[in-house]
Amino acid sequence: MADYSRPAGPRIIAVANQKGGVGKTTTAINLAAALVEQGLRVLVVDLDPQGNASTGLGIDVDDREFTTYELLIDDAPLADVIQDTSFEGLSIVPATVDLSSADIELIANEKRSFLLHDALRQTAMDSFSWDYILIDCPPSLNLLTVNAMIAAHSVLIPLQSEFFALEGLSQLMLTIREVRQAANPDLRIEGVVLTMFDRRNNLSQQVEDDARANLGDIVFTTKIPRNVRVSEAPSYAVPVLAYETNSQGAQAYRSLAQEILRKHKKIAA
Repeated sequence: MADYSRPAGPRIIAVANQKGGVGKTTTAINLAAALVEQGLRVLVVDLDPQGNASTGLGIDVDDREFTTYELLIDDAPLADVIQDTSFEGLSIVPATVDLSSADIELIANEKRSFLLHDALRQTAMDSFSWDYILIDCPPSLNLLTVNAMIAAHSVLIPLQSEFFALEGLSQLMLTIREVRQAANPDLRIEGVVLTMFDRRNNLSQQVEDDARANLGDIVFTTKIPRNVRVSEAPSYAVPVLAYETNSQGAQAYRSLAQEILRKHKKIAA
């Protein structure tokens, strides 16, 4: 059970976009790695049945005995579901395809939308001393994503620099507004980060111009470039910051982490 008398815990950010292939998981694991580089302790919660964040942080499928499925459905102890990665200060609650059935299994649970919220605020969390929790959401606006938004303080939205990019945001923004009105009035938009940005491509620049014109200051200054090292890193089960530390992609995620930390006044502006 959640204990509402406890002091504020880690900052919880849901990384969400109902459209697949926008760099959501890539952003979750590399932002986590960049925050860890700053000396912070970070937990990634893999809420995507594809389990790509788990794979990208080096957790083999055979080693995922306890996952977000057990955390939500079976109320498994945190000590069982949290796994350390090879990066000090970075841990993960992994996911498997079992999570794909969670929506159906949660329907009969009257607290179905608050299960992740309560799991991440139980007293047992205190011993881990996380600074940030990043939730990698599934590429759909289902009950799992709603759980993430109710659990989170804010939503980070990766936006692919391609045609029609902004059109897909309307439903996501509507869902955020509905969650805010119905269950989590303090939910905020952490920001929109442009991903797969190609400065040589006029379309990328047009998407950026449109995004800043329509969304204003919630669009991060940092843009994540289309970078082959970012694409290669998951096949080696490491963040790009470890795979090619001086690559443009790695530097971009460090810059994004700096923006977020300045916003939260964790470092000087």
